[in-house]
Amino acid sequence: MTSGFTATAAGSIATGDGPQGFGAFDAHHPPARALLDDCVHCGFCLPACPTYRLWGDETDSPRGRLLLMGAALGGDLPLNAATIAHWDACLGCMACMPACPSGVHYDRLIEATRQQVERLAPRTRRERAGRAALFAVLPYRRRVRALGALAVAYRASGAQRLLRRSGLLDHAPARLRALETLTPRLRWSDLRARPPRRLTPAGTALRLRVVLLEGCVGGGWFAAVGAAAAHVLAACGCEVRTPPGQGCCGALELHAGREAAALRRARALIARVEESGGERIVVTSAGCGSAMKEYAELLADDPAWRLRAARFAAGVRDISEVLDELGPPRGLRPLPLRVAYADACHLAHAQRIRAQPRAALAAVPGLEVLEIPDGDMCCGSAGVYNLLQPATAAELGRRKAQAVSSVGPDCLAAGNPGCLVQIGAWLEQAGTALPAFHPVELLAASLQGRDARGLLLSRA
Repeated sequence: MTSGFTATAAGSIATGDGPQGFGAFDAHHPPARALLDDCVHCGFCLPACPTYRLWGDETDSPRGRLLLMGAALGGDLPLNAATIAHWDACLGCMACMPACPSGVHYDRLIEATRQQVERLAPRTRRERAGRAALFAVLPYRRRVRALGALAVAYRASGAQRLLRRSGLLDHAPARLRALETLTPRLRWSDLRARPPRRLTPAGTALRLRVVLLEGCVGGGWFAAVGAAAAHVLAACGCEVRTPPGQGCCGALELHAGREAAALRRARALIARVEESGGERIVVTSAGCGSAMKEYAELLADDPAWRLRAARFAAGVRDISEVLDELGPPRGLRPLPLRVAYADACHLAHAQRIRAQPRAALAAVPGLEVLEIPDGDMCCGSAGVYNLLQPATAAELGRRKAQAVSSVGPDCLAAGNPGCLVQIGAWLEQAGTALPAFHPVELLAASLQGRDARGLLLSRA
């Protein structure tokens, strides 16, 4: 298959080269020509790409976006609104990478491009204000928790039900509608859930010392996940250390092109974890784990942090990887549930972790893992994508919710907080709301001998 795309498709031709011969980009880590040249434009990425499948537009496919990068790098395309729109429309789901026979590092290329765009591109005042507002809240656990409290009050007061029935939302701006749709299905008990202790001793003979990271959104809205993770890891023979005051890992900002902020957060987290020690750094969020495994590349230019970042990144594991390494805990009790497992993109595509979460769930007696049709397709969460690109995210959310409902599950499981919020919201919109869990919560429930019906009711 050959590309029908030309450089002029996305905007007017630029005149002359940019600073130091990097075309429309500057000299600070532009997309690398050598990596761009790895793409042979074969087209295997097209059916894997959510936006190409939605619109059939070559410029909104991975290879089309790479051609745009190459044209901008060569000085043939400016960083104007039309060009940037195609990169902004990318979810960063990385589904194209496993599909690529040439091994193109699309992840590095899109992140390099986004940090250039974030610094150099002309955005409207409204766009800048919207992004600033998001990142004034999301990387801060206390602010996320406060936002969660507002969401609980909004639901519990009946205001949400009244507003949705009134039809006023139909006339609201798209981003406001997206925020309302994505109001998390939280309860006061979720916000009051006790986080894991600073030190959870191994429940059996000591096999491994680990550091458990909760994350900003995870720790703010899903503290029960951290507690479940500590419980399960301890049952597997892990001494679990949960550093106090751990901050955001920078994943949301890194994937949005806010490189300087992401670097600051990475350094701070590395320093905090080094104080705690541990042979593994355990993460329960797919997006966070993917970003932290990139710390060596992210800080490669910093001589003071290069080796520290490489040591940190080498120790990062998704919790399903640790459970696969150690084997399931003893004492799992029956939990008869039909669970629709949704692959988080940054787990399945970016980290290539598919079998391990399924194996962990399958170890629970009576639990049936259901495969979702078209399971590789992104749900539309993608960090802050569902807030910045609400129409596209809504269509993907509706499709994912329909696919989940089609298998008739008792509940949903996913290894990323954003996926749980996004899929849960669109299931609710479709009138098929389901209890949602991180897989490790189901393992913890099995260890504790929880009743399946009671467990579901606790999230109804």
